[in-house]
Amino acid sequence: MRLRRRWVTPLAVALIALVSGGWLLQQGTAREDAYAQSRLLDEVLRLISERYVEETDPAELYRMAIEGLLAELGDPYTDFLDREEWQDLQLSTTGNYGGLGIRIDEQDGWITVVSVLPNTPAERRGLMTGDRIVEVGGESAEGWSTTDAVQILRGPKGSVVELVVVRPGVERLIELAIERDEIHVISVKSFMLDDGVGFVRLEQFSREARGELQAAIDALQGAGASSIILDLRGNPGGLLEEGIAVADLFLPRGVEVVETRSRNTSENQGFTAPSGEAYPGLPIVVLVGPYSASASEIVAGALQDHDRALIIGTTTFGKGLVQTLYPLSGGNYLKMTTARWYTPSGRTIQKPFRDGALELLAGGAISMEGDPVHVADALENRETFYTDAGRVVYGGGGITPDIVVMPDTLTTAEQRFREVLAESDLALRDATFRFSVHWVRDHPDLGEDFEVTPAIRQAFYQFLTVDEEAGVARDLYDDAAGWVDWELGIRLAQAAFGEEASLKRTLRRQPQVSKAVALLRQTDTPQGLLALAASESAAAGAKPN
Repeated sequence: MRLRRRWVTPLAVALIALVSGGWLLQQGTAREDAYAQSRLLDEVLRLISERYVEETDPAELYRMAIEGLLAELGDPYTDFLDREEWQDLQLSTTGNYGGLGIRIDEQDGWITVVSVLPNTPAERRGLMTGDRIVEVGGESAEGWSTTDAVQILRGPKGSVVELVVVRPGVERLIELAIERDEIHVISVKSFMLDDGVGFVRLEQFSREARGELQAAIDALQGAGASSIILDLRGNPGGLLEEGIAVADLFLPRGVEVVETRSRNTSENQGFTAPSGEAYPGLPIVVLVGPYSASASEIVAGALQDHDRALIIGTTTFGKGLVQTLYPLSGGNYLKMTTARWYTPSGRTIQKPFRDGALELLAGGAISMEGDPVHVADALENRETFYTDAGRVVYGGGGITPDIVVMPDTLTTAEQRFREVLAESDLALRDATFRFSVHWVRDHPDLGEDFEVTPAIRQAFYQFLTVDEEAGVARDLYDDAAGWVDWELGIRLAQAAFGEEASLKRTLRRQPQVSKAVALLRQTDTPQGLLALAASESAAAGAKPN
């Protein structure tokens, strides 16, 4: 889900003409006008190429023309994909790539390893969290962006990449030759919370999403889970087919999941649950937010419309469009919007475009995670629809949760602390990570159930003011202790125990998760869960918004 300008090739224009041939044959003037405009475009491109004051590559002129053509459509999802972009799309839809198996971030002008995936070449060769990559293949990596690094570190299975890294606490440079392998990125993270509540985060709808999700839920039930939180916050979507397959896990066979409607009505399609419900009677809360999009919204919308799950969080992104891939010459592809999709109740959740981009919700505060918190559109301006049980749901502008729970936001003191760090070009997330790498190295006995003690907090303050040279007053630091402790806990867990431990710490101060757990503790049926939500709404005397 990328919001950027798009390109198309002359071949794509020819394909459009072929598809529309019947109409064009009946409209001779329109065909002649199209040919005249095509000749006009060629004339303009030729004159610029030959006579413009600065020499311009003709191929680049065509690329500029393509970019302008797609920009005029005003659709951020219609996209020309060159070979590299096509490979990136393949990664997002399959979860497979040739590489080392690391997650990286740019810190202080250097690419830094923030986690090492298990059972990967990076782990086998001893690459560690906190390692700073200073050379790749004999070339300095100073100033590289994460995009630069990803393009260079990925490569064919079996090829070798030579790295030089700086490791905290090690004076000498470390040289590593790592043979790339096929890396599969698991899209699911899962673990038990408490009182029989299992937690599953689905990060994208790749080709393995259903299988990985089902395996995770099965394992959680085996560990004693009697209810599930399905976290789709931040999930940008993916494959339509996998969205349907995931919804199928929770819906009876034959019920509608989604309908797509195209320009040509003969191409409209309705998709129903093909297999039958895998977890009948299992209470489910689905967490959503402003970056839950596309297939995430298909799943949330279907489960909401069929009264199968309780939706908690904030209003979703609002992407109700379907894209189709068309192969073009030269190994390129056109990803083009070809349909709108509708939930089982008949609603579209597509948010309006403005100036070629999505009209995101205005206003909001800064959340604990550092993302904007969007307030939902006024419901009185949105069309109403009804679920199978007669509950009111809303079309347009994303999926509105059954219970709106805003994420934690920074207090005034915490926002001031963030501003002071920014004046020193620091972000708390990055500073706590760098500190944590050192702390974990010096405290190998740290247990996974650790708490952030006054000693750790004091050591971090010293690190901020001495090593990071941040001008932070002690009273301001103490006033922001809640946020500091939360970030320290997350980064220490990440450095010492990996991504799952870090995610568990992240959830500790998330009111959306706390709300879901509190409701799931009170009931053992999906119907009871929805009844609790209805009672809360009635007691509050307000609709969700």
